[in-house]
Amino acid sequence: MQDKTDFFQALHPRLFGLGYRLLGSRADAEDLLQDAWFKWSGADHAAIRDAEAWLVTVVTRLGIDQLRQRRARREEYLGPWLPEPLLGLAEHEGERLAELGADISMAFMVALERLGAEERAALLLRDVLERSYDEIATTLGKSAVACRQIISRARRRVREERPRFVVDDAAHRRLVERFAATLLDPDGDAFAELLAEDVSWTADGGGQATAASKVVQGSRAATRLATGIARRADGQLHTRVAWINGEPGVLVLHGEHLHAAMALVSDGQRIHRIYSVVNPHKLLQAPPGAPR
Repeated sequence: MQDKTDFFQALHPRLFGLGYRLLGSRADAEDLLQDAWFKWSGADHAAIRDAEAWLVTVVTRLGIDQLRQRRARREEYLGPWLPEPLLGLAEHEGERLAELGADISMAFMVALERLGAEERAALLLRDVLERSYDEIATTLGKSAVACRQIISRARRRVREERPRFVVDDAAHRRLVERFAATLLDPDGDAFAELLAEDVSWTADGGGQATAASKVVQGSRAATRLATGIARRADGQLHTRVAWINGEPGVLVLHGEHLHAAMALVSDGQRIHRIYSVVNPHKLLQAPPGAPR
């Protein structure tokens, strides 16, 4: 087998993709992989039959342990919780996105939050890493039949949470650009035209930044929220279209300081969901430039 360091580095993107989807945090995923590296570097490699499966199992089990511990802490979190956004991954970075797995969109990440720790892990192992039911059973310490049932239930819960639209990429991109252009307009009329009547706006401030304490429902309420933000900003903020979790999204900046990262779900004609991360602890990445 190739050098253990080279082997681990070659798998790093896929392991990171698994860790990020499990925990919803770039920093926590990197810590998870650091712990996996320590286990890998001290392991008896001669006794490991399938090195990749061994590492996937280690990352999965460590991630499940963290998820269970985090459930109790989450109850103390102020306001809605959203995943830490991944900034700068563009659709033209096809190889990088393929290494991470098919879907890292904010909508998918939010849908995963409906799942218990083992459900989440089993679904990711099957649908993202394409592991067999027998392999998943070994990783989770359950029977293959039980894993099939867990995955079926998890898929159903994710489908219920995640909106499904057949969206033209160019049409969605135009909506994102119009959203960025109108978000900070205190008039609000042009912004309101972009929204579906049943739009929802979830903002994660984590008690560290001003944000709505509950999910805002409906176009009127969402427009009032936007005009309030625009008036408080008083011309001090500006927007930029940038890649967020592999899709076009909107950054709100004060100078070059990142104030918010916003991911949008649309049907190509109206915006149905807005996910806004304003917790500064989740915005430590340097803001990327506008996508080409």
